[in-house]
Amino acid sequence: MLEVRNVTRLFGTKAAVDDISFRIDGPAFVGIIGRSGAGKSTFLRMMNRLTDASSGEIRVEGRDVLALTGAAKRAWQSQCAMVFQQFNLVPRMDVAANVLHGLLGRRGTLATLFNLWSAEDIARAIAILDRLGIAEQAPKRAEALSGGQQQRVAIARALMQDPKIILADEPIASLDPMNAQVVMDTLKRINREDGRMVIANLHTLDTARRYCDRVIGMRDGRVVFDGTPAQLTHGVAREIYGADERFSESATSTEIGALPGDDAYARELMED
Repeated sequence: MLEVRNVTRLFGTKAAVDDISFRIDGPAFVGIIGRSGAGKSTFLRMMNRLTDASSGEIRVEGRDVLALTGAAKRAWQSQCAMVFQQFNLVPRMDVAANVLHGLLGRRGTLATLFNLWSAEDIARAIAILDRLGIAEQAPKRAEALSGGQQQRVAIARALMQDPKIILADEPIASLDPMNAQVVMDTLKRINREDGRMVIANLHTLDTARRYCDRVIGMRDGRVVFDGTPAQLTHGVAREIYGADERFSESATSTEIGALPGDDAYARELMED
């Protein structure tokens, strides 16, 4: 169970995340949607403890992860894996080694320094890559792979941590529609087969409706919608993205749709 209680993050006098609260029971696939600057990424970074909160609590199974320090904080970061928009791989390192880096938080200094891995760890990394359909890429440099393949490597690295929760920060924003679909299918399969909670920041309405069990809409740091994909109507979308003239003139399929078929939905939203 995840419970977010009155979480705020201030940068100077500006609230990037403004007193948000919600609760997630069970291993759901949750999409957080909103325009750029809505506070989506800041929230995920607070949850993973890459950024400190100004106030509030994030409780996982009753424990406030925002209060953790030292070894307890590092242990939490292993249980709450991050997948980033820009992959964050080591380009000149081979794919298998990038996946194995998911274990760095659990290894000793010498083992990390000399890049020593057990046969069991290596076999597990290859098995995860095989599950994601890219085992044949294991000996290649990460920089030689396509964007979609690199994002699957990043997901494999997250799985190497054996996390309870996977946080995906705009995981398909840099991908073409077909690779975006492969990545989203991969995250959904992990959610269903492993029973892991997945929370993904998305710019995309149709993607949220297609993959998520629950959708949270943010605008200007606040939660303005929390419901099922079926409740994500055109009126709700206007509330999340803004119904003003500036929005209708500037919204694009990159902002509100990224998978096949989204362009039509974006046009329908803007014309309705």
